[in-house]
Amino acid sequence: MKILRPFEVLTGSAKTLIMLASIGILLGIWGLCSMGDTHLFPTIPQVLAGFSDLWKDGLTVHVFSSLGLFLRATFISIIISLIFCYMSPISLLKPIATVVSKLRYLPLTGIAFYISILINDARSVQVWILVVFMTTFLTTSLLQMLTDIPMEEFDHARTLGCSRWEILWEVVIKGRFDYVIEMVRQNLAMVWVSLVTVESILAAAGGLGFLIKNNDRLGDNGKVIALQIVIIFIGISIDWVLTKIRKLIFRYSNF
Repeated sequence: MKILRPFEVLTGSAKTLIMLASIGILLGIWGLCSMGDTHLFPTIPQVLAGFSDLWKDGLTVHVFSSLGLFLRATFISIIISLIFCYMSPISLLKPIATVVSKLRYLPLTGIAFYISILINDARSVQVWILVVFMTTFLTTSLLQMLTDIPMEEFDHARTLGCSRWEILWEVVIKGRFDYVIEMVRQNLAMVWVSLVTVESILAAAGGLGFLIKNNDRLGDNGKVIALQIVIIFIGISIDWVLTKIRKLIFRYSNF
């Protein structure tokens, strides 16, 4: 019973069997919960029919709409967060980064309220809601990354004769770029799942979030579950791609 012992290293085949068993149990629970007149979930055939109907109705258009919104907001928020992070060692600018980090306690609806006052274009409102939301959390993660850098690395750079700006470049920017990719990967999940709320602001732009809201209003639970599966699959795929990119570029990273 090695699988029940803490810190046990499993073989690839053992991991595959556990995964398949988990999927089987999940499908079994799903089947039990969808039985009877007052089932908790739509049946598996209803969800499969939902996939078919969504595909015929142009699911790919909404997927690319969501991905476009997601990638645009992600790019902007990464740039802003990195600026705050890399400038935080400057004493004059560190309080600004700290304030941005504290804004993570502002709920998504609060962010939407303030941004809708400043911006009239609905699509831009969606983008900047996600930008503010991700920037606050990503900045927090990046600031913690700086705090966790061992002091020995700074001392070593000083011993080699590096100036303060060179230390910032060599130790913080170049020396921790693999950490930056990992922080981005971890924070993307929060942004991706928030699309359901954000995309409901502008129905004309479509998107997976809009489809969920619309089908939920119509009571089509099969399509709602199907869309949630699509969202989970795309989110896992994005996470997998970023992990592969980090491992490909930084083969000897500690992550």
